[in-house]
Amino acid sequence: SNHQWKFEDWTLKIWGLSQPTTFDWDRVMALPQSQFTADFHCVTRWSKLDVSWTGIKITDLMQTIELEPTATHLMIHCYGGYTTNLALDDFIREENFLAHTLSEEPLPADHGGPMRLVVPHLYAWKSAKWINGIEFLDHEQLGFWEDNGYHRRGEPWAQERYAGR
Repeated sequence: SNHQWKFEDWTLKIWGLSQPTTFDWDRVMALPQSQFTADFHCVTRWSKLDVSWTGIKITDLMQTIELEPTATHLMIHCYGGYTTNLALDDFIREENFLAHTLSEEPLPADHGGPMRLVVPHLYAWKSAKWINGIEFLDHEQLGFWEDNGYHRRGEPWAQERYAGR
């Protein structure tokens, strides 16, 4: 699918069990920027090791979000209607980030640009491309892949790829 987002059109909406807020491109870029090296795992066993990224740590993003104490899970929403779920504990890890730069180039659309979520300890389908929303929940709700039989947590080292197969 050919997504060509203009930066000025891109927004990230935060809602659910949090104070609703919207980040436009400038507001996200005003957050602390960090460099990351993270392997990239795909469900089809394709991996690219030691990829260099630039982006915003989820822990830095979370400092700007007023979260309700009842929040335990979240649903990531993406352009094109894709969703994936995460436990809050899996989301707020130090190594997770929103990426906008890959190998010192703006993140190309086919890799999820202009902005994608990267969750290094879980499979790539949890690292959602074209992210545009984070909905905080007090229960687990299945996203697109989870609804289609992929394992809910998708932890690569435990080989948790498929649910009950």
